[in-house]
Amino acid sequence: MQLRAIAGYIENIYLVEDQAGLMLLDGCSRADVETVCHYIRDEIGLPLTALKLIVVTHMHPDHAGGARLLQQRSGALLACHPKAPGWYRGIAGRAAHAIDVALTWWVAGKLGKPKRHIWYKPSFEPDIRLSDEQRLPLFADWQVLYTPGHTDHDLSLLHLPTGQLYVADLIVSVKKQLTSPYPVCHPNQYKRSLWRVSHLNPSRVYCAHVKPLLDKDIDYDALIAQAPALPKNHWHSSKIRIYRALGLRPNQH
Repeated sequence: MQLRAIAGYIENIYLVEDQAGLMLLDGCSRADVETVCHYIRDEIGLPLTALKLIVVTHMHPDHAGGARLLQQRSGALLACHPKAPGWYRGIAGRAAHAIDVALTWWVAGKLGKPKRHIWYKPSFEPDIRLSDEQRLPLFADWQVLYTPGHTDHDLSLLHLPTGQLYVADLIVSVKKQLTSPYPVCHPNQYKRSLWRVSHLNPSRVYCAHVKPLLDKDIDYDALIAQAPALPKNHWHSSKIRIYRALGLRPNQH
């Protein structure tokens, strides 16, 4: 098994190559579709049909935005958690989707990247709905782990023979310090997910926005201790600002 790293628009893209073909550990952003296609054809020297499986760990723009287009170009199967297709449904969901696209552009700007077309359909029907501890179809050496908290449907992917683990946005870095992501929609679930990963003792941890880490480089106790006690998301932040503007404390209501 070879794990290939590709520099994405705002995230690290990980492409698995083994006897079954190619698998994307995440659906990347719409801005990354040409980058991935170029890498498969020109760097590896394989046809796009060699891409057999695309896993979407969660529905945010830099993890799901390119999935459908890459599927259309390659014929790959698309897999995600059963809750993922409903993440952006409804009026509130569509508003959250627009905010998340805007946040992606904001992050790109902080990285010195130009604004690119990243809008994508915020829901899809996957070919495969993944459950906790399931082995990935076609790539049976990889096991699915349900690690919610950032959203209600986050997945991590463990390569069982080597202990390498992709955790997507479970851990990020701010000012060169490992920390929790934004948002954290379910704080208690997030802490349990960190605890679960810590007890796996992975040989190496791959994140979407942090360079690869050795397990000893991660202070899980500190991450759990620093994780928010209340939801840290768009709606909670807006509510706090409204209460402050009215001179109220959130716990008064």
